[in-house]
Amino acid sequence: MNQDFSADAAVRSVIDGVRDLLPTIRERADEAERLRVIPDASVKELEESGFFRLLQPKRYGGLEADPVAFFTAVRDIASADGSTGWVSSVVGVHPWQVALFADEAQQAVWGADQNVRLSSSYSPTGKAVQTDGGFQLSGKWSFSSGCDHCSWVLLGGLVFNAEGQVVDFRTFMIPRDQYQIVDVWNVVGLRGTGSNDIIVDDVFVPEAFTLSMGETGMCRGPGQEVNTSELYKLPFHSIFTSTIATPIIGMAKGAYAEHVEMQQKRVRAAYIGEKASLDPFAAVRIARSSSEIDAAWALLMGNIREEQAYVARGEQIPLELRLRVRRDQVLGSVRAIEAIDSLFEASGGRALAEGTYLQRAWRDAHAGRVHAANDPERALQMYGAQQFGHKIDPGMY
Repeated sequence: MNQDFSADAAVRSVIDGVRDLLPTIRERADEAERLRVIPDASVKELEESGFFRLLQPKRYGGLEADPVAFFTAVRDIASADGSTGWVSSVVGVHPWQVALFADEAQQAVWGADQNVRLSSSYSPTGKAVQTDGGFQLSGKWSFSSGCDHCSWVLLGGLVFNAEGQVVDFRTFMIPRDQYQIVDVWNVVGLRGTGSNDIIVDDVFVPEAFTLSMGETGMCRGPGQEVNTSELYKLPFHSIFTSTIATPIIGMAKGAYAEHVEMQQKRVRAAYIGEKASLDPFAAVRIARSSSEIDAAWALLMGNIREEQAYVARGEQIPLELRLRVRRDQVLGSVRAIEAIDSLFEASGGRALAEGTYLQRAWRDAHAGRVHAANDPERALQMYGAQQFGHKIDPGMY
């Protein structure tokens, strides 16, 4: 599988710059947990590296990069700290969706400052009522990761007509002065993500600042008129669910590296001073875990590559492939978490110490597992049902 994006020097420079930041990001992991948000310094350094512009339109100073390059950077960041990788992923992907909005909305976000960032909460827990020229939006949304580092938010909401009937499901884009952040993030995993609540109280949202999820489900959006790159013709759910799986795979990558290093130094007192690295069962566990991590990554990126090939040929992406993306995305998360579990169980008591990557990755990965995008039964049921010839709700893939 070809993942070579080195031909684009600017993108390659971003990837290299991100990798230069990894030791410092890892050193700040404890600080992120203590603060319950990513340290400002880390966000600033990632901004300066160009990371947040990878999926941003070139018209607004972005790179319109290969999504595999973006996911590679996310994986590497998460291998240094899970919370930083998680926030980088979900905040870093939002320019891709903003590029699908009407240009009026894009101009409002990036016209004055091309470094503007957005957080999100897509669960349709808010209520929008149709009015002249737009919608009145109210509600409370949870789990808006990285919201303290952002000046706009993307919110999911059901649209009601005057008769009180649901007529659409949309994403609403709101500036910082029109919503409240409520600090509720006191958790055991992904502690540094600052995934707080968002409250909106009867705010008018113009039509241009909304995007129908039905339209994005068909790989369409008004922003495609001005952002013509093939990047913005990929399926929303393929990009966004991969955004959730990738940091978990990155956590597994980091956990694997620390486990190998620890075992090379470890002497097992219970086995008469045997070096852990000489234990044949430990070697087998490493082999199995590394294979699961590699498989998760290869399938995730391989599917994205297949979708890109269809877009490049101007062909519609088959439903089976889009569902396969979801199948391998949720199972990629499962593979990565099971690899972390296996490595953690075999690492000995020292892995329990505060400050070790392994115990943090174990907590962070299991916290990431509860995200709706990582619900394996629903994603796998869709794939299996399609294989049996049953009709699948297009909004679900």
